[in-house]
Amino acid sequence: MTFFSQTVAQRTSSGQRQSVEEGNYVGHVYTRSEGISGVLITDKQYPVRPAYTLLNKVLEEYISLHPPSQWNTATQSGPSLQFDELENYIKKYQDPAQADSIMKVQQELDETKIVLQKSIEGVLERGERLDTLVEKSEVLSASSRTFYKQAKKTNSCCIIM
Repeated sequence: MTFFSQTVAQRTSSGQRQSVEEGNYVGHVYTRSEGISGVLITDKQYPVRPAYTLLNKVLEEYISLHPPSQWNTATQSGPSLQFDELENYIKKYQDPAQADSIMKVQQELDETKIVLQKSIEGVLERGERLDTLVEKSEVLSASSRTFYKQAKKTNSCCIIM
């Protein structure tokens, strides 16, 4: 993973973002104009927007804690520039729907859409049932008229003296 992250980060131009698939995983990379890169490796199902939102937040906060003069001179073997908040960000972004407000709203809209579709289907079914009742009522009314006419004819034939 380290080699993959380093390679993808080196091949991403300054100020650019890109996602690279490798097997069942996707490496999301964001290289800022300051020359620092962030790489987030997720499974293929993880949405892109929260991944880049996380990278942007982490890089911004990291730069605010450690100015470029510190991380430009840092080496792998030298003292590391700690970023303790990273673990909290990772925990928060485990569920992208909770971390990304736009995604959360989209999820709520999808749920509302499903409820509305079911309601509309129910109304349409009731409408169809009403149409069926109207048709049956018309048939019954026609049958009643026919019965009335036949009863009238039958009664007219019978004269009581």
